[in-house]
Amino acid sequence: MSRAKPSAIMAVADKAKALKASGRDIISFSIGVPNFLPGEHVYAAVRDALARDSGQYGSNRGVDALLDAFLTHLEGSGLSGYTRKNVATGIGAKHVLYNLAEALLDPGDTIAFAVPYWTTYVDIAEIVDAKMRQMPCPASQDYKLTPAQLDAALPGVKVFLFNNPNNPTGMVYTKDEIAALADVLVKHPDVWVICDDIYNRMVFDGVGYHNFVNARPELRDRVIHVDSISKTYGMPGWRVGFMAGPEVVAQAFTTLNSNHITNVPEIVTAAAIAALSGPQDVPTQKCAEFQAKRDQVLDTMRSIPGVVCPRPEGAFYVFPDISCAFGKSHGGTKIGNDVDFCNALLEAKGVACVPGSAFGDPNALRISYTCPTAQLPEGLKRFREFFAELV
Repeated sequence: MSRAKPSAIMAVADKAKALKASGRDIISFSIGVPNFLPGEHVYAAVRDALARDSGQYGSNRGVDALLDAFLTHLEGSGLSGYTRKNVATGIGAKHVLYNLAEALLDPGDTIAFAVPYWTTYVDIAEIVDAKMRQMPCPASQDYKLTPAQLDAALPGVKVFLFNNPNNPTGMVYTKDEIAALADVLVKHPDVWVICDDIYNRMVFDGVGYHNFVNARPELRDRVIHVDSISKTYGMPGWRVGFMAGPEVVAQAFTTLNSNHITNVPEIVTAAAIAALSGPQDVPTQKCAEFQAKRDQVLDTMRSIPGVVCPRPEGAFYVFPDISCAFGKSHGGTKIGNDVDFCNALLEAKGVACVPGSAFGDPNALRISYTCPTAQLPEGLKRFREFFAELV
């Protein structure tokens, strides 16, 4: 447990909450929650499930109706050919990733992933005592992994963890970029591939979601897809995640469930089935809203001299390089790094962002633009003012 650390993102969110509770006017761009609720059909399904609650243990893998709903959802994402034996459920995508790490990594094995990364990747690797091979992808290369980088990093690697669309950057890999990386993966047949795809329904600008299996079908036997209802359906607190991959991995995952969680609760299962199988108007509408919010944030970032911000095309994050502010001061407060910047911004303007160092890139910060729509222009205005006041 000495290797485990609490979430850096939650630390920022907690500080913002404390300031708000003390009476400060705080606008939070910190935590990555969608900030919308699912459609009424989800709650109707829950009420019906409550009326019929059995109170019994459920399936370690997940009930058939939930597995079938996820399989249909997968097909909607362009991933066909999977059966119930290829899939399993967990308590959110974070639990799914942890189970996969336990199933695939022995102590001392190496896991590779790009930087910037979602903070939990490092924490899970450290808890299971895996070595990490991090591949830096700075703003100068649009925060994207190149085929040459991947090819150089994979020898000796047991698991390659790939996040698309990406948290924290919001970047989305094109069909051609996915194909080029898939060609590299084919050359390294001993590497398992975990695809963290939880934002796959939040893609903008017509780019679309693409995956390794469709690019190179021979990768199917070692690619595991991870998904969740949290972001797409506005249900992060319901805690339902999924995996789809080789049957042997799904069985190992199910065995771990039998010792970790037993099952996803019956009431939660009903909610997840309704979300996946019911009307998709809410997530479709929210995706359009997030694209419009992305445009607002990007316009602001591009209006600030010195800030570099590649154009994100998915999720609900923007990851600007704000290193131009380092060495300057705000109101007598010296800004030496990203943490100083975020602390000064929060204290001076009441705007909470997460320092980029939490994601492995100390030159940047993450803006989550899921705040109430009315708050976004004011938060961006304060962000511009903060930069304008630097000396």
